[in-house]
Amino acid sequence: MLQAFMNLRALCLRPFGLADDKVDTSPVEVNGGSFRGSGSFKGGAGAREGKDSLLWSRAVGKYGSGDFSMAVVQANQVLEDQSQIESGPLGTFVGIYDGHGGPDAARFVCDHLFRHFQAISAEANGGVITETIERAFRQTEEGYAALVSDLWSTRPQVASAGTCCLVGVIFQQTLFVANLGDSRVVLGKKVGNTGGVAAIQLSTEHNANVEAVRQELKELHPHDPQIVVLKHGVWRVKGIIQISRSIGDVYMKDAQFNREPLPAKFRLPEPMHMPILSAEPAIISRRLQPNDSFIIFASDGLWEHLSNEKAVEIVSSNPHTGSAKKLVKAALHEAARKREMRYSDLRKIDKKVRRHFHDDISVIVLFLNHDLISKGTVLDPPLSLRSALDH
Repeated sequence: MLQAFMNLRALCLRPFGLADDKVDTSPVEVNGGSFRGSGSFKGGAGAREGKDSLLWSRAVGKYGSGDFSMAVVQANQVLEDQSQIESGPLGTFVGIYDGHGGPDAARFVCDHLFRHFQAISAEANGGVITETIERAFRQTEEGYAALVSDLWSTRPQVASAGTCCLVGVIFQQTLFVANLGDSRVVLGKKVGNTGGVAAIQLSTEHNANVEAVRQELKELHPHDPQIVVLKHGVWRVKGIIQISRSIGDVYMKDAQFNREPLPAKFRLPEPMHMPILSAEPAIISRRLQPNDSFIIFASDGLWEHLSNEKAVEIVSSNPHTGSAKKLVKAALHEAARKREMRYSDLRKIDKKVRRHFHDDISVIVLFLNHDLISKGTVLDPPLSLRSALDH
């Protein structure tokens, strides 16, 4: 036990590298939050299950196409992840919003993206197509830019807050996936009659550590030799941020917000003639098939420690109940193992210090009941469940 304590102390006192951070900066400090929604949690809304005081979960619940499970673990001083599931007349909407540079952008997206999606769908008489999602993303991005403009003189730091944005929509037997940044969605698909379940990644990631993303940035900015820079062993856009697409990060999209009073570490040394980051999501649509078993939506904090195949194995070999929490705990066990410590020691570490070991992690698992999907079942009353809204 003494040796474990000494290992932990040494790890915490070691200078914390920036290789795992999306942005080369520290979060803005505001109050934290808890689960809130139309459903109740084991022990009540916002209940903290188990012995890890920073882990919240909804073991199992019902949505329009089957069961779902949801979990979040906090690592930062302020939880920067947000997530939500909405299910009703427009089908089912899942959002994972992995914020950086503070919680502002992720909270804004959680408050506004689904509302825009609803309103745009209503204009189309309740239909959902790719353009519905594109417009909802665009309106949310425009809304956050307007907020930055309004707060520029009093809270300029909101210009440097941004969020990855992963959305899944199930509507009339079709799955839509839209993504900005490096969160990920993985499908568990039954393999014939073998009893096996294959892991199929459905999302495209926008991180400068991916060679194709670096090439895309170089093609978009052919006259900027510093468009991607290797810093602390990690590729970053302009040496600052890992992701190439996001909502927010207005300082990398509009020159009027890349100046004082923004802190110097965010200001570019040369004029910005065009947006450096994009808010255009990569969107795919996929007709759901009878052998599609479940879908895992998660922020990159999960995928830093679990492979697609391992995550699918965990979900497919366990009951639906508690599946999201099992994924989070498996990632935490792996994070502890990498630091030569036990999870029982890791879970005693408080927020902020915990960020030295893992990121905030958000997970939503949707199990697919194809009888309900084929019947077009609408959940009544509708489900609306979000994490970390009590700020």
